[in-house]
Amino acid sequence: MSVREGKVKQKLITSLLINMSKKITLPNFDDFLLYLKTNNYSDETIYNYERDLSLFNDFLVEQSPASFKSVTKKTIENYKAYLISRDRRLVSGKKSEIKLASRSINRSLSTLRSYLRYLIDMDYKAPIAPEAVKLIKTERKHPQVAELEDLIRLIEVPSVLEKNKKVALRNRAILEVFFSTGMRISELVNLNRNQIDKTGRIFVMGKGKKERFVYLTPRAKNHLERYLLTRDDSSSALFIPYSGANASSPKRRISTNYIQSKIKEYREKLKINVPTSAHSLRHGFATYLAERGANPAAIQILLGHESLDTTTRYVHASDRYAEETHKKFHPLSEGTRKKK
Repeated sequence: MSVREGKVKQKLITSLLINMSKKITLPNFDDFLLYLKTNNYSDETIYNYERDLSLFNDFLVEQSPASFKSVTKKTIENYKAYLISRDRRLVSGKKSEIKLASRSINRSLSTLRSYLRYLIDMDYKAPIAPEAVKLIKTERKHPQVAELEDLIRLIEVPSVLEKNKKVALRNRAILEVFFSTGMRISELVNLNRNQIDKTGRIFVMGKGKKERFVYLTPRAKNHLERYLLTRDDSSSALFIPYSGANASSPKRRISTNYIQSKIKEYREKLKINVPTSAHSLRHGFATYLAERGANPAAIQILLGHESLDTTTRYVHASDRYAEETHKKFHPLSEGTRKKK
């Protein structure tokens, strides 16, 4: 079991213990979770669905004497207001002090939709149609993609900052693989050595258990091979920790928290002012492929997206590229208009 799988399992156990101590009023709640399990949904997805529905259950309990049978469109609107407010309670029972982002609210609403759709599909009674649960508008943020030069500096900096040679080679290889493939951090930490062939092609089991190939650049392949030459262990994991409680385990595997914290540390030391994370490297991968004329459908395959619409949200022109495009193509710029 990987570190990530262990954490997900712990989350599920904690959630189950919480639910045992309170009354779940939603009908066929356990049947719905079993349906997700038997239809091969990941443990993490099931955990998220359970947490979201538990939150809706708590909301209904607080509306006493309201019950699931009496849910109306007005109830859903009140639930949206509850999610937006800072007065809502977490699944743990503690009062939240942080306002939920619109995407998090929509995930909770989408979970409720899925639950209602399940009830209808199984011929159970549902108080309202799934379509009655309308999502809220999401905020449109300025793209958080660092300039290519800054991303390259970030990828290369472990070779300079890390005093331990093995750590330096490993962390450099991690970042090179990230930017070369555009894979998710969950996919990277779960990589095994045997998933990479001699050409640098990597077979990935992605989100929703979708399989795809991603590819190493010659540069990334070189850094990965240099790192692997330092390995004298029998672990199947591609990236392993060298310290900490998990370091001595034969099934040891690098954690997502470690990678995220290291990227944050490197960014701060390099004084890169654009917030940059593992997910940002994935955005950067898509953005700079697109800027060089890559086909959107090909980028979609490389990212493992089911919908091209999802891919377009990952592709954002960098500020510098947008500025250069403006200067080059604007009809009244010095470079394009005819002088009279």
